[in-house]
Amino acid sequence: MFAKSSRRQLLLDAAGGFGWLALASMLPSGVLRSAAASPTASSVPHFKPRAKRVIQIFAVGGMSHLDTFDFKPELHQRDGKPYAMPTFFGQGGSLRACPWEFRRHGQSGLWVSSLLPHLAEQADRLTLLRSMVAKSANHMPAVAQMNTGFTLTGFPAMGSWVTYGLGTENQDLPSFVVLPDPNSHPWGGSAQWTNGFLPATVQGTALRTHSDGDPVPDLTTPDGVSATARRGAAAWLREMNRSYADAHPGDSSLKARIRSYEVAAKMQLSVPEIADLNLESEATRRLYGHGEEATQNLAKNCLLARRLVERGVRFVQIYHGGSGKSWDAHSNLVKNHEERAQEYDRPVAGLLADLQGRGLLEDTLVLGVTEFGRTPVSQGTGTGAGRDHHPSCFTCWMAGGGLSGGRAYGASDELGYRPASDPVTIYDLHATALHLLGLDHERLTFYHNGINRRLTDVHGHVVEGLIS
Repeated sequence: MFAKSSRRQLLLDAAGGFGWLALASMLPSGVLRSAAASPTASSVPHFKPRAKRVIQIFAVGGMSHLDTFDFKPELHQRDGKPYAMPTFFGQGGSLRACPWEFRRHGQSGLWVSSLLPHLAEQADRLTLLRSMVAKSANHMPAVAQMNTGFTLTGFPAMGSWVTYGLGTENQDLPSFVVLPDPNSHPWGGSAQWTNGFLPATVQGTALRTHSDGDPVPDLTTPDGVSATARRGAAAWLREMNRSYADAHPGDSSLKARIRSYEVAAKMQLSVPEIADLNLESEATRRLYGHGEEATQNLAKNCLLARRLVERGVRFVQIYHGGSGKSWDAHSNLVKNHEERAQEYDRPVAGLLADLQGRGLLEDTLVLGVTEFGRTPVSQGTGTGAGRDHHPSCFTCWMAGGGLSGGRAYGASDELGYRPASDPVTIYDLHATALHLLGLDHERLTFYHNGINRRLTDVHGHVVEGLIS
């Protein structure tokens, strides 16, 4: 569908430096395509979309499906009994029941554990995928696969593919924004939101939302430079660049660079305004748990995500947890998951309720993803025992984006060890998400190193049962 980039364009992108990369995703789709992709490529979806934008919430470390969304009475009946199964660290032993109570919620009667009481109230908006399968039991490749479709880092993130396929709906902000956890980045760091071999214009832009500095580094006018001087310098530079561009009509890269500077100037006004959550009502901030110690960090990112999509940002990725503090409960499952769930539950439920109340949920696809699940057997013994990594079966969820909600797709076996029906690979999840956005995952390609690359590699199918 899309042609390969030229060698000259690659060198121009590489020579642009950090500032160019940081500002790259601010370009509107027309400039993006003319600068670095096929001149005939279109930002029109392949078919009528159900969703226009995506918010992805990534629970880093491996949220346990058995303790959140996948009720297994058999585990309670066989609690403490030996069960031979391979585990990542080789420390498996006896089966372990969920320490929390499961109940049915909403008119749909979806099972959700008491770990997530606020999210349980959103049960009728959730679509649970209880038969997810990942390729890796190791953190970095597992995060990479959920983000890019590949277990090796360096491939384009899903947000980059969506931006490349659909362009942007705004001219004042990046089209792919990342909101990292302030405590630590995920395994792989910024490589997890890279543009890879796609044009630099679709790289994720990470905002620093929890520091005293600027949300985007090097965006603010330096001290000592007056607004008048800045406008004069910008006007002079713009005139010089446009004169050069007019003299070289075949070189579209300079026009793209000019546009990036113009958008950067707009961002000096738009980003601080969007990041100012004091502009929200007290009731809205309270809905997310903003201002409370346990929920403050994720509440801020979830509320900021709503403000971003409201202003036309195409793809927002929120990380909960990182390589230093995450859902990775190898020991003390109860303490780990209760702390993480307390941080996660209210902000995420608040986001869904707020999107619904503002009429945004219908055409905003919200994805609740994680790296893998956790084992039905205990890792270690006693009250401090945990659960090991388990990529063979886990749960992700979706909401909005034209989905009916209040349902579960697929099922795990009686112990939550492997899929019992309708297994869903990460390729299938990506293909289905793209389909809801009006994109055919087999047609959304980019020629690189002799191959028409795509988010789903050579795999994946749309899970029709989710969208019928």
